[in-house]
Amino acid sequence: MKATVDKVLEKSLITILSIMLLSVVWQVFSRYILKAPSTITDEISSFSLIWVGLLGAAYATGKQLHLAIDLIPEKIVAKNRLFYDGILHLSVFLFSFTVMIIGGIRLCWLTFLFKQTSATLEIPLGYVYLVVPISGLLICYYSIYIFLETRKTSNV
Repeated sequence: MKATVDKVLEKSLITILSIMLLSVVWQVFSRYILKAPSTITDEISSFSLIWVGLLGAAYATGKQLHLAIDLIPEKIVAKNRLFYDGILHLSVFLFSFTVMIIGGIRLCWLTFLFKQTSATLEIPLGYVYLVVPISGLLICYYSIYIFLETRKTSNV
C-alpha cells in the first residue's frame, strides 16, 4: 500500500513541478521576448508552488527525510529508541491531524462558503487550499505506517 501511495505522490509532484516550470518559462518568454506578459502564469506558478511544497512535505515524511531537531542527547535516546520514536511520530501525527486536517478542512469550507476566487483564473480558492488537508492525511498515514514498521522491526 505504501509503495502505491509513494508512486502516486511522486507522479503528482513531477506533474505539478512540470506545470510550474512551464508556467514560469512562459512568463519569462512572454514578458521579455513578446513584450506582452501573460496574466495567468503568476497564479499558476504560485498555486503550483503551494501544492508542491505541501505534497513534498508529505512525501518527505514518508521517506523519513523530514527535519528532526535533537533536543535530547543521543545517549539517552539510544537506551529507549522505540519510546522516543513513538513520541516523535505521535507529535507529527497530532500536528498534522489538528492543524492540517481539521484546520485545512475549515479553511476550505470557509473559502467555499464565502465564494472566494482567485483574481486572474477566477477558480474557487477552496480548490487551491484543498492540498492542506490532503497533505495532512498523507502525513498522518505515513506517521502511523512508519511507527508500526519501526515497532515491527524492533520486535524481531
